[in-house]
Amino acid sequence: MKIGVIDYGMGNLFSVEQALKRLGCDVIVTADVNELDATDALLLPGVGAFPDAMKRLADTKLDSYLQKVKAENRPLLGICLGMQLLFDDSDEISPTKGLGFFTGSIQRFSGVHEGKPYRVPHMGWNELVVTNRPVWLKDEAQAKHVYFVHSFYATGMDANELVAYADYHGIQVPGIVANGSITGMQFHPEKSGELGVYLLNQWLKGVAAC
Repeated sequence: MKIGVIDYGMGNLFSVEQALKRLGCDVIVTADVNELDATDALLLPGVGAFPDAMKRLADTKLDSYLQKVKAENRPLLGICLGMQLLFDDSDEISPTKGLGFFTGSIQRFSGVHEGKPYRVPHMGWNELVVTNRPVWLKDEAQAKHVYFVHSFYATGMDANELVAYADYHGIQVPGIVANGSITGMQFHPEKSGELGVYLLNQWLKGVAAC
């Protein structure tokens, strides 16, 4: 299977590339839409600030390309910031529109919930609670925890698009989202041990079954 990792200058590309290769994928890291069109599925990574990422996507016209990907129902997985970019908008630094593939806004953790302070960023291992199972996630995994590192999270989303969440000091943090051929993971599956590898592999199997 050939996976295209979208290189728009804001992602830890090496780690996800190596994780995909360990799972038997042929991986191409590129911003060339012709090369991306020749793949079975696409992965949108992301590390950094939401406005910077959207600007880079716009400057390279990859934002328009991703709209085409969605319209054609091609499999796309967004990871970390890459997942956040799939939502309507974000208030990080300044209000910025996202790709709009998922209903909801990206907001910063306030640091206080019901009068009790908590640490920002959300950093560490958290249990994933599955609420809706997409076709590619059929079976239970033995491991329960994945690794999060983020200060912003998706809010106001459609409950039907939520696959799994983590509880962080009473806040329901979307961990996996899915809408048709589009999937997002807030955590880094390639850095999340047994469960992370399992989820990434299950997504790949779902792509292969399409």
